[in-house]
Amino acid sequence: MAAMKYCGECGKSVSQKIPQGDNLPRFVCDSCQVIHYHNPKIVAGCIAEWKGRILLCRRAIEPKSGLWTYPAGFMEIGEGTEEAARRETLEEAGAQVTIVRLHSVLSLPHIGQVYLTFIGHLDAEVFEAGVESLDVRLFERQDIPWGDIAFPVVKDALHRYVDDVVDGTFRLHVADLSHRLI
Repeated sequence: MAAMKYCGECGKSVSQKIPQGDNLPRFVCDSCQVIHYHNPKIVAGCIAEWKGRILLCRRAIEPKSGLWTYPAGFMEIGEGTEEAARRETLEEAGAQVTIVRLHSVLSLPHIGQVYLTFIGHLDAEVFEAGVESLDVRLFERQDIPWGDIAFPVVKDALHRYVDDVVDGTFRLHVADLSHRLI
């Protein structure tokens, strides 16, 4: 757990201890007794389809600038998961998408993230690189740049997606990727 020194409520010092009724160490304010929970971040993304091809973005920002990913990013307070996936697709790829279904829930406990990846259909063959993207393209499945995919979790989700399309079976994938390297 990352070190926390001061309370976000009152600014006084915090200590790490197991609060009464809990079973895990938390940062607790020594003055106002507020318990500070550190929970995983939710990343929402979309594998956007258009006539059998999928939309990928070449990242313009770190980490992994220059590598490819599907549009995805951290959820914002006040938005739902599908809304976050649509927003990320619009921000990174300039594309409007209709969410069809949830594809995968991939946990990365070692870095405190959970990826929710949706399948969506582009509303039109209209897209452009947003400020976080160098390039945006539609790829045939056989042309996915596997060696240049930005993150192992994205590569895992894309492999699962391609396998589903090839098999003609579309199911929800749930996995813990903490010990899996791709």
